[in-house]
Amino acid sequence: MAETFAYVGNADSNDISVFKMSESGEMTLVQTAAFKGIEKPGSSTPLAITPDHRVLIAGIRSQPYLAVSFAIDPKTGQLGHLGNGPLADSMAHIAIDRSGKYLFSASYGGNKVALNPLLGTGVAGEPKQVIPTGLNAHAFLPSPDNRFAFATNLGSDQVLAFAFEATTGTLTPNDPPAHKVPEKSGPRHFVFHPGGKFVYLLHELNGDVAAFSYEAKSGAWNEIQRTTALPEGFSGKPWGADIHITPDGRFLYASERTTSTLTAYKVDGSSGKLTTIGSVPTEKQPRGFQVDPSGRYLAAVGELSDSMTVYTIDQGSGALAKLKSYPTGKKPNWVEFLSLP
Repeated sequence: MAETFAYVGNADSNDISVFKMSESGEMTLVQTAAFKGIEKPGSSTPLAITPDHRVLIAGIRSQPYLAVSFAIDPKTGQLGHLGNGPLADSMAHIAIDRSGKYLFSASYGGNKVALNPLLGTGVAGEPKQVIPTGLNAHAFLPSPDNRFAFATNLGSDQVLAFAFEATTGTLTPNDPPAHKVPEKSGPRHFVFHPGGKFVYLLHELNGDVAAFSYEAKSGAWNEIQRTTALPEGFSGKPWGADIHITPDGRFLYASERTTSTLTAYKVDGSSGKLTTIGSVPTEKQPRGFQVDPSGRYLAAVGELSDSMTVYTIDQGSGALAKLKSYPTGKKPNWVEFLSLP
């Protein structure tokens, strides 16, 4: 039977909390992995796991900017430090390409994206490409088929599009090189539908969730719907954070930090359109959350509550029901799940 683990990046305590999850969704803390020799990781700790499930990488956002690689023990899920590689700047987001050979990163303050090769050891080599972007690059991800890569620019209200040559690790501007979104909407994080035909984009500054059809051949995004991550009766300044979809593509979730809520949506598999299920309260300032590989549980962390809440996902409706909360490190902001056979 597969064992499932959750990894939580904690910015202020400078570590990663490793939890083992039972079949019933119960979490047990099995390790607190520290960043050796690094005094302070900075404002957040983005995490990424290689496709072969052997290495977890954390982005350090204070100088010297580093990608810290940990070996994942295949039996216990625990982390062992492998080594550190250089990052081109303070990176708000990191991701690994589908081949497991390259690390994508996006710098919010540095207005750039970068591509580092991953060496055979799982440690990042020197940046291969550093590309200036519009204001506030926030997320940088490969397409499902690894032929394209896309980068949100929160301050420039655009999504940059690159053709990605995975054999040589080369990014070139796609045609067209950018997709514009409404002014002052602040595109932040996005997620592809598992079927590869749709993409969902959360906007930080107006709380919008936009659905796009995705043309795999050309890498084109075409907006088909716009809805909101703001709960009913919302007042105040929107502050959208994270967005994730269940592995079967039936349900989508988005977090909003002003209200500390998670909003759930039902996904129409044929049209890609969303129907809002509703919102639930969650941890205070939920910058990061994730859906487990079985699609039955969701774990959300709160930067201001220093804890993680686990929810069950109703398999019929997609509605979230709170199971239990657990203490984490300080200022948790990132969650990654992994199932090991």
